[in-house]
Amino acid sequence: MRARQHSGWLAPAAMAAAAMALITASPAAAQIAAPEATVDKGDTTWMLISTMAVFLMIVPGLALFYGGLVRAKNMLSVLMGVSTVTVIGMVMYALVGYSLSFTDGGGLNTFVGGAGRFFLAAADGTGSPPAPDLSDNLAATFSTGVYLPELVFVVFQMTFACITASLVLGGLAERVKFLGVVLFAIAWPLLVYYPMAHMVWWWPGPDAVATGAAVADGAVTGAGLIWNFGALDFAGGTVVHINSGIAALVGCILLGPRHNYKREPMPPHSLALVLVGTGLLWFGWFGFNAGSNLEANYYSVLAMANTFLAPAAAGLSWMVAEWVTKGKPSLLGLASGVVAGLVAVTPAAGFAGPVGALLLGLIVGPVCLMACSALKSALGYDDALDVFGIHGVGGIVGALGTGLVVNPAWGGAGVVDYINCHDAATVLATCPVAAYDMGAQVLAQAKGVLVTIAWSGVGSYVIFFALKLLGVLRVQKDVEVEGLDIAEHGEAAYHA
Repeated sequence: MRARQHSGWLAPAAMAAAAMALITASPAAAQIAAPEATVDKGDTTWMLISTMAVFLMIVPGLALFYGGLVRAKNMLSVLMGVSTVTVIGMVMYALVGYSLSFTDGGGLNTFVGGAGRFFLAAADGTGSPPAPDLSDNLAATFSTGVYLPELVFVVFQMTFACITASLVLGGLAERVKFLGVVLFAIAWPLLVYYPMAHMVWWWPGPDAVATGAAVADGAVTGAGLIWNFGALDFAGGTVVHINSGIAALVGCILLGPRHNYKREPMPPHSLALVLVGTGLLWFGWFGFNAGSNLEANYYSVLAMANTFLAPAAAGLSWMVAEWVTKGKPSLLGLASGVVAGLVAVTPAAGFAGPVGALLLGLIVGPVCLMACSALKSALGYDDALDVFGIHGVGGIVGALGTGLVVNPAWGGAGVVDYINCHDAATVLATCPVAAYDMGAQVLAQAKGVLVTIAWSGVGSYVIFFALKLLGVLRVQKDVEVEGLDIAEHGEAAYHA
């Protein structure tokens, strides 16, 4: 396999960590010439398509998936919640979210970005007079010298912010106030999501690293905290899945279980819609994973192939495990397994070889089944739609597993060594692959997972506890019994 040649100045996912290869820069590094910035129409087109695919994951994908899982009297409230979090998320991301995620934060740059792109200043091609230079409106891909129009990167990452916050709602379903959802949609990204995205995905970019301009004392200066651990996260295993899973767990515990939980059946009202939602999620996930490569090249193909294989393997292993332990395979189990596989492969999508992706899927299916049944039953929390069991646990399996399946000796893609991507005076066309150290890489992955759990856990607790104190978190018992559709929104998803 050829050397992986990612880059990223405002870049997110795929190469969130060449830090494994960060060694002391050469004394002459500052004299190395950066390659000329180029923009490819094919890459731009691919990112436009990927962005639309990720949006499809949210509305209608996630909305229908979650909606089918709840009781009929709460269907509309789920559709409304996911849609509202999405529209608020888009506005918030344009105003402050992008800047807090993907700009240099100065003294706080390892934790959160700065205010340089508030209100998308200079990112929309207009800016205030005088008009910004074109270089201010480019975002790097993962190849040295290759860039995208910055606004394409903005809207792509905006969809990630929206779906992550929307995922959390699954843990709160059927008893959360709509006002609480609205306030959550504003506060949670500010305190939890934007800093997490910055810590995992922000770095000064391949050109700065390859020329030595951003390297000092064996580390990349200005990079996010988890990025500098060397933790790999191609498309959001930590930022999206562990983050939302932990938030949902904290939220459902503070919210308390649904009325008559464990005393009466609360089955999904429409498994047909669950399957429709699963299909839309799976389709959109190709944009989520393969789009996170930011370029239309072999690694986007690899990510796409892995996004077929891992969820297929996980759907199969969940179904078989359920068949063996419960006597019957279920459509709900198959759909849940597919989603668990998509979650697990997200951080590894562009790092794992196809067989590595298959193994991740086969492992994560039974693990998430156990988390959604035995673990949840033993601990007694009411994570209504198993956000923690699938996204939290599946994200942890995927994040840790990425440290193994990236191994080139096992068919993985390896990690690019940007620091040695130059000769005496210029950046090379193809960067070498760094030496793989299993212990160091798995340790880096574990540190990233632990920081994510701690950050999301503490931040989410602060937000949900404040909402509970304000009395805007949980509906009254009579409202819950009647159903949130009529009581909260004055309309219903279905009519007799």
